[in-house]
This record gives sequence, structure tokens and C-alpha cells, in this order.
Amino acid sequence: MAIIVNLDVMLAKRKMSMNELSERVGITLANLSVLKNNKGKAIRFSTLDAICKVLECQPGDILEYKEDEE
Repeated sequence: MAIIVNLDVMLAKRKMSMNELSERVGITLANLSVLKNNKGKAIRFSTLDAICKVLECQPGDILEYKEDEE
């Protein structure tokens, strides 16, 4: 996959747990885990917006494009 989710990096920088983020954003811990582990197929802009607000970051701090190796 070419899009890498760096949610764990931002959580570490903000010293926040997945549980706290889940509660503050209003999405399940299971859905956050799917996102964090790069298993998700999509993310809603409203979810990304909420995560960025809570973590006080930009979408580019969470999402990274990396070219697939052939």
C-alpha cells in the first residue's frame, strides 16, 4: 500500500493513548486500530478532521505517501 498511516507516531508525540483518542474523537477503538495498523481501505474526512483537531496536527502528519516497490 502506498499510503502509510503514522497515527502511532502522533500519539507518541502527544503522549496520548489509543483509548483516550478513541473517546475524544468518538470512534471505536477497533476502528482506530484498523487505521493505525494500515489495514483500513478508507477514512472519512470528518474522522480525519476530528483526529487532527484532537491531536492538534495536520493530515500530512498522519498520512504519508510512499511509492510501492516493484
